[in-house]
Amino acid sequence: MNQNKVPSALTIGIARGGLEIKQFMRQRESVVFTLAFPIMLLAIFGSVFTNELTDGVTFSQYFVAGMIASGLVNTGFQQLAIMIPVERDFGTLKRLRGTPMPASSYFIGKAIVVFVTMAFQVFLLLIAGVLFFGVNLPTDPAKWFTFTWLIILGSAASTALGIAFSVIPKSGRSASAVVSPVVIILQFFSGVFFVFTDLPAWMQQVAAIFPLKWMTQGMRSVFLPDSFATAEVAGSWETEKTFLIILAWFIAGLVISIRTFKWDRQ
Repeated sequence: MNQNKVPSALTIGIARGGLEIKQFMRQRESVVFTLAFPIMLLAIFGSVFTNELTDGVTFSQYFVAGMIASGLVNTGFQQLAIMIPVERDFGTLKRLRGTPMPASSYFIGKAIVVFVTMAFQVFLLLIAGVLFFGVNLPTDPAKWFTFTWLIILGSAASTALGIAFSVIPKSGRSASAVVSPVVIILQFFSGVFFVFTDLPAWMQQVAAIFPLKWMTQGMRSVFLPDSFATAEVAGSWETEKTFLIILAWFIAGLVISIRTFKWDRQ
């Protein structure tokens, strides 16, 4: 007598990821805002700050690196930390709990939708930057390799941290008020909107604790010339350190998510 094979957590997670993408695409306002918001900011800041930071490095070139890193946090951490409490309040997670789907598959599904959304966002941002703001794309394959692992690891870390932080808001209604200020403060502290070394020393020290600063610095190493590394706090890109710190935050977020994730408020 043949028995149906029970699908693995990964298989269920991939299927869940496809469903998450479909659900996201049906929310047209959310799709447009998520994909267009970084381009809007690039248009505003690129139009206001037209000066060169150093020879051959425009503010737009500097800013696009920060916007990609910030997009990782917005699409992963912020969106999940807000949406998961909403799903709890609506009873979505409680219904999912009654299915054979384990929490790990739910995490995988969220990671997939974050990565796919981020990939589209970065693609559109780079096209707009090249066409309208003179952004130069890297030509060194090593820089594209760094870019690739930053996107993958950064998306994973932001997803894990977003799920972990989702237990903090008491309700879906209050989630945005709790999460958004955290993200905005980190953006200002981490050199997304301003040159990082122009910030006060205490801000730099606080920012160095969190992953956004390292994601932003990593993206600068991709889009800015190597000569600009001397303008960093350490006088170098610190690529290996960037990798280890983001990896550490991913592991911490994953461990906390596994230990604290709740399908409902009870």
